[in-house]
Amino acid sequence: MTASEPGLLSHARTAIEMAATVAFALSGVIEGARKRLDAVGICVVAGLAAFGGGTIRDVLLQRRPLFWVAHVEWVWVLLGLCLAAMVFMRARHLEPTERAMQWPDALGLGLFTATGALTALDTAMPPVIAVIMGVITAVFGGVLRDVVCNEIPRAFSDHRPYAICAFAGGWVAVLGHTSDWPQWTSLIAAAALTTLLRVTAVLRDWRLPAWQAARGRTRR
Repeated sequence: MTASEPGLLSHARTAIEMAATVAFALSGVIEGARKRLDAVGICVVAGLAAFGGGTIRDVLLQRRPLFWVAHVEWVWVLLGLCLAAMVFMRARHLEPTERAMQWPDALGLGLFTATGALTALDTAMPPVIAVIMGVITAVFGGVLRDVVCNEIPRAFSDHRPYAICAFAGGWVAVLGHTSDWPQWTSLIAAAALTTLLRVTAVLRDWRLPAWQAARGRTRR
């Protein structure tokens, strides 16, 4: 490894985290617009979607400063994205739909899974903990977004594989790390698999079995 490679890898991870932040922020803007929130509400929902999962990960791993505090420019990017998206949707008279939100959400899921798992591996966490941190990073921003919008989180209720996709992608990141793949290869492979699984689940309507209450029983 040349002296410049660690710096390049750091920039690559930062770029991927930035892309994930933008993707989840956009999903938050669309969800906030669907719920007819005002501008402040949309920015808050977008911020929770973009920063929520990574913040929980950093708190659990005792990483300081939090990732969005260390990159304060991301806050300005998020605010700019929210304002630009609101203006664009109003000017084009676009009707935000749940389906439109699923595509940036799937991209953010993949990107945050990869960076979350590798961040945990960098702190010498065991593989299964790293995978769980990848899932937390990828899933809990959307969970917070949905809770604030008074929805049962889609990660738990739409029955299409969501956290399972992140769990599978996290193991790809672990495999790449333990096999000494170049870090950018691990990042791309984990993100690609997670996103591909989620997009396929949505397009092909893959469903997980829902809990079925026993019929004929009365409550006590």
